[in-house]
Amino acid sequence: MQTVEKERNLSTILTNGNERIQLMKENLFKKKRQISLERAILYTESYKETEGLPVILRRAMAVAHILDNVKITIRTGELLVGNRTIRARSGILSPEMDPYWIVKEIDTIESRPQDQFEFTEADKKVYMEELYPYWAGKSMKDFITAQITDELKKALQDEVFKLNQTDKGQGHIIMDFPEILSRGVQYYVDLLGKLSSEQPENDFYKAGEMIFLAMQRHFLRYATLAEEMAKNEETLRANELLRMAEMCRKLSQDKPESFYEALQLLWMTSIVGQYESNASSLSLGRMDQYLYPFYQQSLENGESEEFLYEVLGDFYVKTNDVVLLRSESSAKCFAGFPTGYTVVLGGLDEYGHSSVNPLSYVMLELYHEILLPQPNLSVRMNELIPRKFLLKTCEAIRLGTGIPQLFNDEVCVPAFLSKGVSLDDARDYATVGCVETSIPGRTYGLHDIALFNLLRIMELSMYKLRYEKHLTYEQLLEVIKEDIAYYVELVASGANIVDVGHKEYAPTPFLSVLIRDCLANGKDVTNGGGRYNFSGVQGIGEANLSDSLYVLKKMIFENQEMSFSEFVNAMESNFDGKYSDLPTHLIQDFDKYGNDNDEVDEIAMKLFRHYAKELEKYTNARGGQFIAGAYTVSAHIPLGEAVGATPDGRKAREQLADGGLSPMVARDRLGPTAVLKSVSKLDNYLTVNGSLLNLKFQPNTLVGQAGLNKFADFLMAFTKLKIQHVQFNVQSKATLLDAQKYPEKYGGLLVRVAGYSAFFVDLNKQIQDDIIARVEHEL
Repeated sequence: MQTVEKERNLSTILTNGNERIQLMKENLFKKKRQISLERAILYTESYKETEGLPVILRRAMAVAHILDNVKITIRTGELLVGNRTIRARSGILSPEMDPYWIVKEIDTIESRPQDQFEFTEADKKVYMEELYPYWAGKSMKDFITAQITDELKKALQDEVFKLNQTDKGQGHIIMDFPEILSRGVQYYVDLLGKLSSEQPENDFYKAGEMIFLAMQRHFLRYATLAEEMAKNEETLRANELLRMAEMCRKLSQDKPESFYEALQLLWMTSIVGQYESNASSLSLGRMDQYLYPFYQQSLENGESEEFLYEVLGDFYVKTNDVVLLRSESSAKCFAGFPTGYTVVLGGLDEYGHSSVNPLSYVMLELYHEILLPQPNLSVRMNELIPRKFLLKTCEAIRLGTGIPQLFNDEVCVPAFLSKGVSLDDARDYATVGCVETSIPGRTYGLHDIALFNLLRIMELSMYKLRYEKHLTYEQLLEVIKEDIAYYVELVASGANIVDVGHKEYAPTPFLSVLIRDCLANGKDVTNGGGRYNFSGVQGIGEANLSDSLYVLKKMIFENQEMSFSEFVNAMESNFDGKYSDLPTHLIQDFDKYGNDNDEVDEIAMKLFRHYAKELEKYTNARGGQFIAGAYTVSAHIPLGEAVGATPDGRKAREQLADGGLSPMVARDRLGPTAVLKSVSKLDNYLTVNGSLLNLKFQPNTLVGQAGLNKFADFLMAFTKLKIQHVQFNVQSKATLLDAQKYPEKYGGLLVRVAGYSAFFVDLNKQIQDDIIARVEHEL
């Protein structure tokens, strides 16, 4: 009875809209994005005073200095405190990681093709005269660059793979939010003080204690600010500010007892993590699970549902305040600010039963009003999912923002079990970043450490073999597999260099305290303190690789339409001159991955399995396993620029297939079910680090209850076919073309790029064109 009433009330709120939430959304985007040097200046001030101390203590002191001195504000209408910068959506520099890229781009960052930021002349001067001279020669980037061998350098120059996280904090992790919400900040201060006194030689404990004490002081700074602001406000807002002040004072010491308090501590924990590492994808895990007891308690204590809705809405909006500043090359691969405030709804509980609860519904309903890129909602699918919740999920997808994305428990749980994760932990998996799967509060997965271009390897293998007179298809395949093995060994060595770089230059004691087993082990996550230690490398180009090899198998080795050597010549000419008609033949006359052709799909399955199994052979710097992923973010555009013409009909520098497991754009001709069947033939249990399947539907597919029911049945087919992930764009081609032509009319139009959504008008034309060209399916 209570749930039914709750939904009726929420329906009223949604119909009328929420004035506070809409005001906060509007204020968030009033000013252009600007670079902020504040964290960098404070961090550098501290480092200048701590020369000679262990790095982990210097890092902790720098974070504490930031928390004690950064400018703070409580913005109009806010119910939750905590912002990285005074100005909304500012980009933060981390010169301690890499001071060099900003020097190269200091005059172009405002006009570059993707993710522009204003950089004031005054701040440029500070950067060039004060920050850069201090950090040049002593950054994490310097360490990593010095470790790169000539062999590894050549592979990077050949663009076979790209090493990530060399210029900023690692992130891609979920802190143990249930634990800090159940304990409170003072618990950690006391525990770390005790451990530090018992083991005075352990700098990890000292560092953690410093930051938790600074977190308490940061709360008190906001309490004082709220009290001062209340003196100049009307009664209603003054009372809100005084309540916020009282809450901040309480949370500096005690654990939360209400939904409001729990959300405030959750957000502040996230903000402290951001100050510590300025990293992407400090994700939020299974919010509907760990916040539900607080939600229930608040309702029972008489708190109005509309107020709880507003507080949660405030939280949702604030996740969009954090945008990440990346170099131009990195922005191409991660276009549109995939901040990684990923939230997972539903799934299984510890008993293997459905864990959907009333808060799961509320969090989906609320998104109908938010309609912003963050939080990046995910829904966990399984055969036990309540039909009612499945239909609510379909309603949210019908909004056309690409949110939520879907993950399949029937694949993800056994995949983790295969990697030695316990059953209880595997059932508790969540999503970090875009589509990476992780165990909340227990895993340091280095999930986004490298992008591995399988199609580029095929291209290099073909050129190496171009003059082999008696080459067979089987010999070609064997050489490609040998080359994959060779480059996998190199990418593992490169990933370990970056891994050690973070250990030596960027430990994260605050975050590590909130990863289980770090306290027991007395070690930071970067030093292997966490329970599970993975390194994830994304294999990219599966669709293009299988399409290309199928063409070679049929056209060259079976039909003998031309010699292998001549075909390589055609590739080298970029299919120009006498070969100008060849791409049409290659694209139209040979079957492609994504159309349920066993022979094509088997190529993708076998080569990806080979890649994943090769990767498993290597141990990372923390003693953990390397695991495979299959997703591109938006890197299918720049990675395609590294590859010449290929047998699937691509011309040089054209994009690769989007997503990771998606068919090449416009090649999936037999409908969405055929796509699912192709993807289901892959060994999806091997993509433990995450995979990505993009599908695009015409909006009329989901019209009315009949459309929702048909779409829900399609999602259950996805579940039963044991595919790990799927996500959707539900926008018409006509709308997207109009938005490209008249961007001023479509400022709020969201689309699914990769494992995240972004404002369409914020994307460069290449990515816009890619999304427009994806096949529009119907059911």
